[in-house]
Amino acid sequence: MSEAESPIRKAPDHEVTIDDVRQLMGASTPHFALQIRNRIARLIRGLPEDHPARIEGEREIARLQKLGFAGEFRGLAHEDGIVPLPSLDDHAV
Repeated sequence: MSEAESPIRKAPDHEVTIDDVRQLMGASTPHFALQIRNRIARLIRGLPEDHPARIEGEREIARLQKLGFAGEFRGLAHEDGIVPLPSLDDHAV
């Protein structure tokens, strides 16, 4: 996944919307969560604290931070033979 941004979203006259944030959120996985977090942070930087896109973006940044470091479960935790995906914390040196 590239951290390059869409030229449309980078245009100086582009007004950031909640849809812009949601387009970046997509189907985020632990592997790309921190890259997506960075893109959303750049997108909402400079928006007023009460801007709807900033509020949505900050909420999503918190979720992606947790996803990136804690991983996720495949299936339900109680299913035999299905183990959680490893988190970044498990690979700490």
